[in-house]
Amino acid sequence: MIIDRLREKASSQPDMARRGFLISMAVSGATFGFPVAAQAAMDPEEADGAPIEPAGQKFEPTLWYGIDTDGQVTVNIIRAEMGQHVGTAIARILADELEVAWEDVHITHVDTDEKWGTMVTGGSWSVWQSWSVYRKAGAAGRTALIAAAAERWGIEASQCSASRGRVVGGGRTISYGELVEAGLSRRFSEEELDQLPLKQHADMQLIGKDVKALDIANKTNGKAIYGIDASIEGMVYGVPLLPPTRLGSSVASVDDSEARSVQGYLQTLTLDDPSDTVPGWVVVIGKSLMAAKWASDKVRVSWNAGDTADVSEADIQERSRALIEDESSGAILDTGNTETGAAFAKASDTLEAEYTTSTVLHFQLEPVNATAYRNAEGIWEIHTGNQWQSLILPTLSKALGEDTSKIVMRSYMLGGGFGRRLNGDYAVPAALASSALGGKPVKLMLFREQDAQFDSPRSPSVQRLRMAFDSAQAVTAMEHHAAAGWPTGVLVPSFMPKGVNGIAYDPFAIDGADHWYSLGAHRVRAIPNDLANKTFRPGWLRSVGPGWTNFAVESFMDEAAHRLGKDPLAFRLEHLKAEGMNAGSSPNSVGGAGRQAAVLQRLAQLSAPAHDDLESDSAIGIATTFGQSRDMPTWTAAAVQLHVDRTSGTIDVQKLWLVFDCGTVVDPDGARAQCEGAALWGLSMALHEGTAFENGNVQARNLNTYTPLRMIDTPDMEIEFIDSQEVPVGLGEPGTTVIAPAIANAIYNAVGVRIRHLPITPESVLQSIQGT
Repeated sequence: MIIDRLREKASSQPDMARRGFLISMAVSGATFGFPVAAQAAMDPEEADGAPIEPAGQKFEPTLWYGIDTDGQVTVNIIRAEMGQHVGTAIARILADELEVAWEDVHITHVDTDEKWGTMVTGGSWSVWQSWSVYRKAGAAGRTALIAAAAERWGIEASQCSASRGRVVGGGRTISYGELVEAGLSRRFSEEELDQLPLKQHADMQLIGKDVKALDIANKTNGKAIYGIDASIEGMVYGVPLLPPTRLGSSVASVDDSEARSVQGYLQTLTLDDPSDTVPGWVVVIGKSLMAAKWASDKVRVSWNAGDTADVSEADIQERSRALIEDESSGAILDTGNTETGAAFAKASDTLEAEYTTSTVLHFQLEPVNATAYRNAEGIWEIHTGNQWQSLILPTLSKALGEDTSKIVMRSYMLGGGFGRRLNGDYAVPAALASSALGGKPVKLMLFREQDAQFDSPRSPSVQRLRMAFDSAQAVTAMEHHAAAGWPTGVLVPSFMPKGVNGIAYDPFAIDGADHWYSLGAHRVRAIPNDLANKTFRPGWLRSVGPGWTNFAVESFMDEAAHRLGKDPLAFRLEHLKAEGMNAGSSPNSVGGAGRQAAVLQRLAQLSAPAHDDLESDSAIGIATTFGQSRDMPTWTAAAVQLHVDRTSGTIDVQKLWLVFDCGTVVDPDGARAQCEGAALWGLSMALHEGTAFENGNVQARNLNTYTPLRMIDTPDMEIEFIDSQEVPVGLGEPGTTVIAPAIANAIYNAVGVRIRHLPITPESVLQSIQGT
């Protein structure tokens, strides 16, 4: 799976669980540790955004943190901050094991360097992947400090303990700062790391408790520094003119004669891109942003368009249908028993349905941007907010013709990511423009319309589901065929695993279809839409594949229950059996389908009272998912109460109930915020968000035609977490994946019509009610 590919990718870099590490006294010239203040743009704690400077000498137990002689702990964070307080969550994991007071903990968001390994913030992975690494790192520091104090006092380490940045033993006490000042040295082998004593859950002081977020001040006082705020002395501004097709276009001619009348206009560049990231791009350069923008309105460009200039959304969807019909296409996932043919041949009854979804854009608050230049040391600096630095660095290397060791990305806060900034393609034109100007600093800005046109959208999709029943109405088989553009297939194909038929597939285009229900033989086929991949660059969008696969699975499970005359809740619980592949395994999916059944049962209890007060044409629908992937399941269940206006088709969502089992809840406030935001994103995509391709580009280019959920339409929410001591898993996406099917199921319960397309518009509901 892709998780394993990431682990393999990172294995050549420092890994606390594999390589061991040296605990030693470090001086100010240490290789690992506190970044230079001017280079850490995301650090939030000082008034000017600079990191806390360490006092005196530094003790760096691992590259993940350091302790100064005042006992202040600075935790190095490789994850991007985009509103989720990721630094607070990760820092508390380390601080709890290290035994330090929360007020002495600070965070530093580091810039790119090979020593950090794979840098990616997405997939709801950050806390999950950090849990073991930072716990062991904290335990190692605590162990070394206790050992140093015990040696100093001439007693056994077993007679000492640590608490709030101090070691106590033999009637004496000493602060971590004092021990740091005295000097420390100890090496841990890999085996010793694995045997380090970790705290019991009952002894946790920070995990699962409410603490102040470390970065909240500057997020609320306006001092937070985002990519759009980057400022380099002597920089100029660039505004791009985008070609008629995402790929294959080239510039025929450029006429900037009218633009020369704009004060502050400098010149227009035609980019030459060896990486083929931005073919056919023209960048207008100005002394100010608006000078470049106003001049760009006057520059006339003639393009040779690529061969997708006439492609429409309908063309892409019809291609998906044709690919589904072709049984030789696509990869077959390992679901245990994929031989469904015999079951369908013997079936007493079958159910089949097609589900479709429209193109979805990111529309993050901060349009994409990047500032690039070559500094005095000959190093290319890229200043931007990015979610996957390790992915775009090789592309920048190819575009600039420079080794990656000559390129560094300076980390900034993200004004919204939602997966858009996993693809850092927007950094390439900034770097190319700077290169064309001899390395001069260029700040490239995309305005909203350009941001939408250059987006890496969630691909439109077509899914065909089938289910077989025997004479006793038992389910004997299920098939799920899904076709769409593949983001991983386009952007990082090396991360794709192979199916049982030997064909590689994109897990982010099929996760969720390999569900935890026991339904007999189960065949899942993932199919890449080649026309989609040629027309645009499919991207990872919050919830990725499960945003559409779970819509289909949970709508189809509801349809099957009604087909059999069974209660949808009872039908799901009947098939959520912790057996075989669905039994789960350690460490991430302990309990398997049994835990998914548990969140569903708790959801039923929470929402039960509301069933007694429903008005006419109002109903509650349910759905359950496991978040994003079987590698890291977050057991999730949702119920949606809504009312349907039969005369207009308008849907009024009145309340959401959600129950999550995410293992250990590390940051309660952050967890709730993530789930609230995810659920509202899911609601927005279910009812409001969607566009279509027309003439090779998306129709919607701004928020006047692309209309996400507005605050006035936000329903009441009731969220509950199952108490657990299992490994913490992800919360960024699970709440998104469960809302759309719950809405579709509620609509059926309210007015008896089944909606199989996203977004669910009033027009589609009304047409279904009217039977047209």
